[in-house]
Amino acid sequence: MAKDKDRTKPARRTRADSVDTAGDQPNPMWFKPVMFGFMLIGLAWVIVFYISNTTLPVPSLGSWNILIGFGIMFIGFLMTTRWR
Repeated sequence: MAKDKDRTKPARRTRADSVDTAGDQPNPMWFKPVMFGFMLIGLAWVIVFYISNTTLPVPSLGSWNILIGFGIMFIGFLMTTRWR
């Protein structure tokens, strides 16, 4: 008896296929404004530091203001890795 060539085995489901991960879901509405907000606030922090001739935003921190500004920007850039 001849075998039907159109028959195929059902696709095997793996555990990764059956589990819905959090990475498959879209981001909440607040995610994008917060992400861009961190990047812009960090940029503004560094620009204010240079324009004010190192006296603002927090005079007692001195050159640490640069690190704080870049740190705030870095948080925004890290958030881009989770953006869907």
